[in-house]
This record gives sequence, C-alpha cells and structure tokens, in this order.
Amino acid sequence: MVRDFEQYSAWRQGVVTALKNYQSWVAEASLTDAATDQRIVRTLARLADDKLSVAFVAEFSRGKSELINAIFFADYGQRILPSAAGRTTMCPTELMYDPSMAPSIRLLPIETRADHLSTSDYRDQPAAWTVLPLNLDAADEMHEVFKQVSMTRHVPVEEAKRYGLYDEDDPDMPVTLDDQGMVEISLWRHALINFPHPLLKQGLVILDTPGLNAIGTEPELTLNLIPNAHAVLFILAADTGVTKSDIEVWRNHIGAGAGRLVVLNKIDSMWDELRSEAEVNVEIERQQANVAHVLALEPRQVFPVSAQKALVAKITQDRALLERSRLQTLESALFNELIPAKKEIVRKQLSEELQALSAAQLGLVNARVRGIVEQLHELKSLRGKNQSVIAHMMRRIDVEKKEFDASLFKLQATRAVFTRLSTELYTSMGMDIVRDDIDQVREEMQRSRFFTGVREAVRNYFERIRANLDAAESKTVEIAEMMGVMYRRFSNEHGLTLALPMPFSLERYREEIVAIEAIYYKQFGTATLLTTSRVVLMEKFFDTIASRVRGCFKSANNDAEAWLKVIMAPLEAQIRQHKDQLKHRLASIQRIHDATDSLEQKIDAFESSQQELDAQKARLNELAGNISIAINAEFVALDAAA
Repeated sequence: MVRDFEQYSAWRQGVVTALKNYQSWVAEASLTDAATDQRIVRTLARLADDKLSVAFVAEFSRGKSELINAIFFADYGQRILPSAAGRTTMCPTELMYDPSMAPSIRLLPIETRADHLSTSDYRDQPAAWTVLPLNLDAADEMHEVFKQVSMTRHVPVEEAKRYGLYDEDDPDMPVTLDDQGMVEISLWRHALINFPHPLLKQGLVILDTPGLNAIGTEPELTLNLIPNAHAVLFILAADTGVTKSDIEVWRNHIGAGAGRLVVLNKIDSMWDELRSEAEVNVEIERQQANVAHVLALEPRQVFPVSAQKALVAKITQDRALLERSRLQTLESALFNELIPAKKEIVRKQLSEELQALSAAQLGLVNARVRGIVEQLHELKSLRGKNQSVIAHMMRRIDVEKKEFDASLFKLQATRAVFTRLSTELYTSMGMDIVRDDIDQVREEMQRSRFFTGVREAVRNYFERIRANLDAAESKTVEIAEMMGVMYRRFSNEHGLTLALPMPFSLERYREEIVAIEAIYYKQFGTATLLTTSRVVLMEKFFDTIASRVRGCFKSANNDAEAWLKVIMAPLEAQIRQHKDQLKHRLASIQRIHDATDSLEQKIDAFESSQQELDAQKARLNELAGNISIAINAEFVALDAAA
C-alpha cells in the first residue's frame, strides 16, 4: 500500500516538476500572461492539495476501528484506534497529515451543535478546538490520547434535544436514559487526528464514522464527508448478517456505486474446530452470497475478512493466519481501485489544462513569428527601391497604426460593457446574496415551528439558488459572446492569431447543488411527522446545507473572478505585441529611410530573430510534451502486477 501511494505521489511530483519547468521557461521567454500565470498557479495548488479519502461506515460493534487498525496501523505493534466490545467511536474522526502542524488530536466540543455552524465552518476557527499533542515515541501514551474519541458524558434530556441528539418521538429513546433520566452523548462533535503515518503523508485521509445514530444526526457526514469520499467501506458482521439498521445505512447513506466496497467482518466467528476448512469456507461463501443478495450486489463485491485476526497476524508475522483472515484480498481491491480511479480524474483535469496552456503560449509565439515574417517581407521588398518607395511604405504603416489605434477605442467601449455585465454577474451569485438567502430561510424557520413550514422554506431556498445560478450563467454567456465578437474583429481586421475566449460554465456547481438537494430530500422529503424533534434535526441539517452552499458559491465566485481576469488577457497580450511590432516596423523603415541603418544588416537581424523564435517554439513544444509524458506516465509496479 505504501509503495502504491508512493508511486502515485511520485507520478504527481513528476507532473509538478514538468509544470514548474514550463512555468519558469515561459516567464524567462516573456511568453506568460495573466491567464497562463493563473492556470499554472491553480493547477499546482490542486496538485499540492490532492487527497484520497477513504470512509469506513458501519453500525457499532461491527469491528470498524479494528479493520482500520489492521489495514493501516499494524506496523505499530498494537492497536492505535480504540477497539473493544460495544461502541468505541463516538464522534466522526478524520485521520490525516499536515506537515505544518505538530502531531495532535483536535477535538470539537459537542456544545457547538447548538450554534448555526457546521463542522466545516469550524475548521477555520482554531480557537474552537481542544488540541491534545501526540507523543510519537510512546505508543501506550498515544493510545490513551486516542481514547478521547470514545469519551462521553451524561446530560439532561433538554440539553440533548438542543443539540439534536434526543428525539422524544422515537419510541426507542426512553430506554437509553440512565437511572437519573440523563442521556449519554459524545463529549466531542468531531475529531481531527494529525498523524505522520506513511500513507497519510502521501495524501490519504481516513474517515472513521460512528454508527447509524450519529450518521443520522451529524449532517456533515450525510451531506459532505461520506458522499465526497473516494472510497467507502461498509462493514457488516458475519455473526449478525445484514440487520435492519445496516440496510438503513446502506440505502440512505451509501448505496452501490464506484468506490463502494462491502466488508463482511468477523468471519473468525464462523471458524469451527469441529468442521473442516472446506465446510467453513462453504459457510462463509453462503453468508457472502446472502449479504450480496440483500444489498443487490454481486458476491465478488462483498469481502469476507477477519480484521482482528489480520491485526494479530501482521503484528506476530503469522503468514498463515494473515492468509486465512483474507484481508489482503480486500486491501488489493481497495487500492487497485482507489488509486487508478483517482489518478484518472486528476489526469483528465491536467490534460485539459495543458491543452489550454500550450495553445495560449503557441498563439503568442506564432504572433511574434508572423510579425517577424511580415517585417522581413517588407524589408526584402525594399531592396533596390528608391527613397520615395520607402517613404510610401512609412506612410502605409502609419495609416495601419492609426487604424489599429481606432480599434482600441472600440475596445474601451467593450470594457465598459464588460464591467457592467461583471457587476450584474456578481449580483446573481455574489456572497452577499448567498448570506441574505440563508438568513431568510432561518427567519422563515423561526416563524414556522412546524415541520411542513420548515420544509417549504428549504424547498424555496433551493429554487432561489437554481434561479440565481441560471441568471449568473446567462451573464457569463453574454460576456463570452461579447468577447468572442471582439476577438473575431481583431483577428479579421488586424490579422491577430486569436483563439476564441476560454469558455466558462457553472454546470459543476449546479450539479453540486442538485446533489446536496437530493441528499436533503432523501432525508426529509417523504417525512410527514410534525414533531419538534424533526424540526430541530432539519435545522441542524440546514446549517450544513448552508455551509455547503456557501462553499459551493465561494468556489464559483473564485472561478468566475479568475475567468473575468483572464478572458481579456490573450487579446490584451497580442494587442500589446501588435502595437510594439507596428512601432518597431515604423522605426526600422524610418532608420533605413534616413540611411542610419543598413538594409541588409536589418534583414540579417530579423532572420536571426526568426530563428530564435523557431527555437522557442520547439522548446515550448518540448516542455509541453514533457508535461504530457508526465501526465500519461504509468505506475510500473501496478502495471506489472496487472
């Protein structure tokens, strides 16, 4: 696993190196512009922040934490995550590595559930978290610190209801009260563990989730973390099979799809010394087929394992026990599917960026070559001509320059319209309208404490979001069409080599909103109970919905701002270049007219410049080719294994 991740990281680093070489060279060759700079910086930032997330989802007592220990932490010679009978993971826990921070556990207090903020909102508020350092040199001490994720406390029912953790209309809730009528709740809402594990260093993020109750009440899991995980392992127990609560988690929060694996854990409970190995295997296969049937899967999509025996086998280096645990089959399926799928997504994005990059730079080089060729043609045509012909050519270039300057006045008018349309774009999708929409929903929720009223407020909210995105999309189309006209005009009238402006679409953000809305309706769309507890739960979900929508619109605003900054950049770059060329052409002819420069010397100089530009073009293609080679490079070990 570490090797596979290292190969993925090496592939990614190879792309970064090739891209930085390209960036450095185009800057030295004065071939860069705002669009190029922005594209390269954003691409490098995405590569630097590239993560692969794996979520482990199960009801409690399915051996989920033990499975994480067996797959990722066996090298430490003991359990790192707490694992025991009953519920051990009480709050959602993310394991990752950030080299800018010391090894630690950051814990978000459960009391934050009373506020109108999601877990994501608190990530940018360091003061909200309790930080516990991890002593990497003391495994026992570190194990004790890790136990914090399972800490609980008892609170009155009213307090639990305020946090959305007690539903008085649930008939099963009263039996959870202790002798004093108190409710046991997690001490923490979320845990972030910064741990320098080799896989985490390579960009892996592990999400350890609590059981059904927490998944249903912590919207961050339902709306964000689980749907966005690159792989989800759904863990069942061989000794219980598929329970009603397991089916509920599968149908409501996971479902079949790419990167979804089902693990049938605790097969060691089926090992029996009174039966042969073949008989035990038949029984495991029968249970495997039954699970697959209930979840509407193929049996090969269900992986029987014994996480506990696998952990013991790895620690004691018992190869026979490890093979019997069947963990290696699951590990191979997970990483052979996860890494190539993630790589293909990144590769596609990079290929699109490279195509846009090389097209922009080649356009600039070709424009320079065209300018040199034109000037060479003019100069060579002056051989053997008298002063009057040269003077006529000077006047012609001067007229061309004045016509070009007149076109620039038209461009200024376009800029004014561009500014107005940009303002209208932000009126539809700016962060102010996002904030006002969220405030409006919260006011409507406060006025209507009934479930149907709250649900209607959220439904109207999604309709307004779609309308705002549609209005914003129409403005981007209008801007693109206007700039397209301007690009074509300068191409036709002045011979500039210009590709049409790069397109912009809000489709990915529209799809994200649709996904958020679908999860919301899956949770509340068919419910009809007019209960206070359901209203409180819906309000908690809306906090996370609002956070996701804010994040979605913030990204859309950033992309729109970047697009608006660069949509004129290629045109402006070639305008500057064309103006310089006209000025230089006029100056060259003037000097020849005044007999201060030799015509043949000037021709030699331009031919030399043409050779340099041809060399630049070749180098540009070579550097772009290097990026393409890096993007399309394969994992040698993975390919060999395949």
